[in-house]
Amino acid sequence: MIISIEGIDGAGKNTLVRALKEELDADVLGFPRYGESVHAQLAAEALHGRMGDLTDSAYAMATLFALDRHGAKEQLEQYVDSDTVILLDRYVASNAAYSAARLHGDAVVDWVYDLEFGRLGLPKPDLQVLLDTPPSTASQRAIHRAELNHERERDRYERDADLQERTYLAYQRLAQSNWAGRWLITDDPGVILQEITKES
Repeated sequence: MIISIEGIDGAGKNTLVRALKEELDADVLGFPRYGESVHAQLAAEALHGRMGDLTDSAYAMATLFALDRHGAKEQLEQYVDSDTVILLDRYVASNAAYSAARLHGDAVVDWVYDLEFGRLGLPKPDLQVLLDTPPSTASQRAIHRAELNHERERDRYERDADLQERTYLAYQRLAQSNWAGRWLITDDPGVILQEITKES
């Protein structure tokens, strides 16, 4: 079973994934895979202003993130129709939400869907969980996290409050339309665990 945890920067995805991992005895994979994927590393360089005008293109950035996930395709396919649960800290919906927010429109979400689930053949998640954390709260968490850990310096996306607000709204639209499968919108770990247990 593939379960993706989605939300804007600072929403609490990593905290929830760690809690659910213990409860479900689940495997965990976080995207972007900065430690092992050259595509993710290039995206990180761009988001910290070290790749010229690369970040100016929403499509270029989305492609880098998509190729990072494609690098984990074989690993993800092991969980399709499996009794083992893998929790994903971000997945394809993050590309759709951030791209829609950057381009001020939802037409790009079909392009992301076709790119990642179509051309790149990534497996669809069994359940997508949107952490319904308000952008103001998420922003304060991201700032606090960066203050505590200088390696977590906020990138271009994280520093852009308007982008985070638009991304939050884009995520809401994706979830409400059940984009690429079932969604659950909540910030209550108990509700999430109950739904995951029911589904598995």
